[in-house]
Amino acid sequence: MRILIVGCGDVGLRVARLLRGRATLYALSRSPRRHAELRAAGVTPISGDLDQRHSLARLAGLADLVLHFAPPPGEGDRDPRTRNLLAALARRASLARQDRVQSPATTLIYISTSGVYGDCGGAVVSETRPARPNNTRAKRRADAEARLRAWGCRARRRVCILRAPGIYAQDRMPAERVKQALPAIVAEDDVHTNHIHAEDLARLALAAVFKGRANRLYNAVDDSGLKMGDWFDVVADHLGLPRPPRLPREAVIAAVTPAMRSFLSESRRLDNRRIKSELQFRPRYPTVRQGLKN
Repeated sequence: MRILIVGCGDVGLRVARLLRGRATLYALSRSPRRHAELRAAGVTPISGDLDQRHSLARLAGLADLVLHFAPPPGEGDRDPRTRNLLAALARRASLARQDRVQSPATTLIYISTSGVYGDCGGAVVSETRPARPNNTRAKRRADAEARLRAWGCRARRRVCILRAPGIYAQDRMPAERVKQALPAIVAEDDVHTNHIHAEDLARLALAAVFKGRANRLYNAVDDSGLKMGDWFDVVADHLGLPRPPRLPREAVIAAVTPAMRSFLSESRRLDNRRIKSELQFRPRYPTVRQGLKN
């Protein structure tokens, strides 16, 4: 199998390590400085930039499967990068059509965000809940999802979308925030948050390749079920630091950056039963405490 990774960052490299020796791996790269790193991971770099459609010509007909992990641009309500990728894939016979697939392999996996649900007031959220993104970051992801699902139906390609919440790992946690002793919200006013370890997200992407249903959404989340302040407490305990002080919601909101303010304005609890029942997926790190121990 020939696999193209678009957006080969932390999670993409983890997928490459899991697949090494089992598939021919390519990765789109706009920076020649990353080529040595990619080759060392067993991945052949393909020069190109999702912001420059003309640079993507080599992607046509290159792969049987695309792992689309690239984020949208940093502004606007739409994702032109996904649009440019789909245009490149359409130039030649790229990817297997559903009616010709001899195995259950999915032809495109996209890592989106659980932010597309918007604020749910702390409710338990399954994949059947309509997307109602509240900010432009989530609107760009919702735009990408819609384009990919429409393309999957139109071109008869199998698309799976993983809606991921906060992705964490040993080198991917709010350590600086905890070290600065920035306050968290008191428990009774705090928001629910969701997480998945980067390694589990890589494993889940591969589970979706072989077991995911066509044009299907999946909440990519562990079993933690924490509120935001509890997450900061876990990080503090892991680092051997005092737990952040707790303040009323209004005081914390007034002191944080606009980006953090948007996170503190949305509360939801993601239901992960679908990944367990349909993909037979069990997280290696079911809780953030377990994930940070390894």
